Amino acid sequence: MPNFDFLAQPSLPRPDVTADDAVAIAAARFGLEGRVTELGSQQDRNFLIDTGDDRYVLKLANPVFSADELRAQNAALEALAGSGIRIPAVVRALDGADLVEVEAQGRRLLARVLRYLDGDPLTGVARPTTEQLRTLGALAGTVAAGLSELRHPGLDRTTQWDARVSGEVVDLLLEHVEQPAKRAVVRSAADDALARLEPLRSRLRVQAVHGDVTDDNIVLGEGGPGVIDFGDVADGWLVAELAATVTSALHHVPDDPIDAVLEVVAAFHAQAPLDDADLAALWPLVVLRGAVLVVSGEQQVALDGDNAYADENRAHEWVAFDVARRLDATEVEALIRARLQAGSPAPAPALGRLVALDTTAANLTDLSVLGRDQDSGAWLEAGAEEAVLARVCREAGHAVTRYGEARLTRARVNRTSASATIALAVTLEAPEGVPVLAPFAGELALVGGAWLLRGDGVELWLDGLSRPLTTAAVAAGAEIGTAVRLTAQLSRLTGWRPPAFVTPAFPVERWADVSPDPSALFGLPLAAPQPDPAASLARRDATFAQVQEHYFAEPPLIERGWRHHLLDTRAQSYLDMVNNVTQLGHGHPRLVEAVRDQWARLNTNSRFHYDELSRFTERLAAIAPEGLDTVFLVNSGSEAVDLALRLAQTHTGRRTILAVKEAYHGWTVGADAVTSSLGDNPRALGTRPDWVRLVSSPNIFHGAHRGVDSAPAYLAELDADLAELDAAGTGVAGYIAEPVFGNAGGVMLPDGYLAGVYERVRARGGVCIADEVQVGYGRMGHYFWGSEQQGVVPDVITVAKAMGNGQPLGAVITRREIAESFAAEGSFFSSAGGSPVSAVVGLTVLDIMRDERLQENAAVVGDHLADRLRALGERHPLVGAVHGLGLYLGVELVRDRETLEPATEEAHLVCDRLLAEGVIVQPTGDYKNVLKIKPPLCITQESADRFADALDLVLATL
Repeated sequence: MPNFDFLAQPSLPRPDVTADDAVAIAAARFGLEGRVTELGSQQDRNFLIDTGDDRYVLKLANPVFSADELRAQNAALEALAGSGIRIPAVVRALDGADLVEVEAQGRRLLARVLRYLDGDPLTGVARPTTEQLRTLGALAGTVAAGLSELRHPGLDRTTQWDARVSGEVVDLLLEHVEQPAKRAVVRSAADDALARLEPLRSRLRVQAVHGDVTDDNIVLGEGGPGVIDFGDVADGWLVAELAATVTSALHHVPDDPIDAVLEVVAAFHAQAPLDDADLAALWPLVVLRGAVLVVSGEQQVALDGDNAYADENRAHEWVAFDVARRLDATEVEALIRARLQAGSPAPAPALGRLVALDTTAANLTDLSVLGRDQDSGAWLEAGAEEAVLARVCREAGHAVTRYGEARLTRARVNRTSASATIALAVTLEAPEGVPVLAPFAGELALVGGAWLLRGDGVELWLDGLSRPLTTAAVAAGAEIGTAVRLTAQLSRLTGWRPPAFVTPAFPVERWADVSPDPSALFGLPLAAPQPDPAASLARRDATFAQVQEHYFAEPPLIERGWRHHLLDTRAQSYLDMVNNVTQLGHGHPRLVEAVRDQWARLNTNSRFHYDELSRFTERLAAIAPEGLDTVFLVNSGSEAVDLALRLAQTHTGRRTILAVKEAYHGWTVGADAVTSSLGDNPRALGTRPDWVRLVSSPNIFHGAHRGVDSAPAYLAELDADLAELDAAGTGVAGYIAEPVFGNAGGVMLPDGYLAGVYERVRARGGVCIADEVQVGYGRMGHYFWGSEQQGVVPDVITVAKAMGNGQPLGAVITRREIAESFAAEGSFFSSAGGSPVSAVVGLTVLDIMRDERLQENAAVVGDHLADRLRALGERHPLVGAVHGLGLYLGVELVRDRETLEPATEEAHLVCDRLLAEGVIVQPTGDYKNVLKIKPPLCITQESADRFADALDLVLATL
């Protein structure tokens, strides 16, 4: 029969063979009797036979494989017999044959037996040691070297693991990846890898390869390391042997893979040296190997549902692929080249000056996230770097960029991978032009459009050098040309140009062996200071009370915001999906200018008379629900709630406040008293003061009564509570609730609930307070105030957060008679509440919201995002519900949609993985299982889609 071609026959279910069949075949054909146990295999059937004296493996091949292919495997074993590594020995049948035809379940199969190789596979090692990683690489290299001369007709076959057809295999099997988010990522990563691989194909060496020297197939035992499972032996690319081995190591070290990769590659290279084409092809092949593992695993489980081996492997196969596709291929290649050259280049010469120019610190540009030139989103504009260089040139005569600096100008928004922001090259701008000197002796040549000065132990790449097109030997200090804008990059890699910009995947210090600091070329220190988020966090914890929590266990160091994006000190952007404090978005230039102007004129307290205060309070009264005409200005939502409670108590002369369970209202004594969220205070239900009466939370998703029509049931419970208070002669001062349960994740109240509550409370002379701090002020899109959605007008509204866009600013809006009743307790004063700057902030926020139609944007983008999130619920059982309206949304994660068991751990894991996707989201609710989604109102539909896509992928791979 012809040799196997996977592309012509991509379905390979394992043959139907039972343990009893194996017992009979082993005894009848090989004379082996003993205990039989099935071993894992993707497409064959393998059985361990333990005779008591020895152990063997009976291998029953998939019927699609020819006798030639199986004999080629035996030939590979023979070729490696003297290699110094342990390999299984072939056990001949009773008739002396190394391969016999047998029958199982009515089907003819080819069978053979190998001696079982004792030892433990590396698969079960959580994190291999350096020595184990070197062993893995060395075994793969030794096998590759040992098979290099093997020729056999059975090697001419096309398996799904042949790297030469990786693209075709992905095309064939991709449909088996059920989740569209995973499918799209595999497609994209495979296409990128294939594009990098295409120009290298003709240069890659072909020979016999094992094809699967992986953590599954090496065993570590007393007799030394060994290699098993030669079922994929075929002709293939030499470097693909290494790619398979490297891929198998990745799932062991997902958080920091590069050191493991370097150990494996270096050990392989020592046994089977790699050439330039191999090094360029390696990482694309690793990505493709990972992609093929993913699609093959999904196909095999679909074909062979009881194949536990294939099923269990899927999780770590995805991890390996995911790690591989996130690393930049050029960066990995550079680090591998540096590792393989370690010790071989000559010591770098002393570096002289590159330009005949007097440079000082004043000439340095600042292109980091802290640079003021990047304000107002300038970093996103074309020519942003050139503009900074031009400014510094005007002020200092010329300009020099910094080495190792994370350039904000290189950051991408809505990113799907890390941005290459770290500069390994520096640029000198000198408008009048400068002479360029050779900083060391060497040969100068034009290579690929750039000039390369080759020296002993170091090379210098130059862009922008003007000189006659000649190759020449130059002496140190000799003039080699002139330049107006000169980009220079040192390299320790012979004849290979490192990337000019790299991602923050690896610390800058690691790049010193690839592209060293060029400060000596310019006569001043060019190395940018390197951020240390961990040290910064430790400094924070040393003096800042740690009960003031921060997002994430290992948070990025955020130092800039723009619109609905945040940027860390490595110039990586994050979608800000949680910041309802910043209503307009970050860094709004109109707000910045208004605040700057007011600070320059005046900032004081509200006991002084100035027009900005009255302009602001007039504006607030105008947008408040009808009848609410009087404003108190304070500093925060907690202070606003505290004041609202005192107003209710003072106005009614009573103390008792009704508050709903699950609610959060603030941290002051008064606001905390009516807060019952277990997520914020696990002891909340048992520690409320006697003047607070908690009533049932009308949670339509997991409350005692569910659905939007559950208001009558909740109102009946309230009637019972009120009857109890009436019977005790306890008067009600007021009722406080959010019109939408913000801290529960944007859960809407039952239709008509607040109308029924307000009617009952007012009938008893109580005051109805709507806490709009989180959900009001246009965030719901279709309504400016949350209470509008319930069709009610409160007696008191509290508001903060959004109205100040991050400035401490809050308000209580009420009726005149309620406000004036507070006189019984004296006058009211908030030092910074209503200050000139705060009033200007508040006015400007409202102006921008109106002019940029942000409430309308909240409705349009919010509705679109809610639809996207509900669609995720159709694919991911973990999504129990999508709550909210406009741009106050919540995705509640549950382990069971019937019991509604909260998926707390999963919610935290989702948030951590979203951070890696460039998205900031945090959990909320009593059980911290609801993703709270409340971004700045300026968010675009493109960014909303990016968030939904990222969440889709995270849920698909959880």
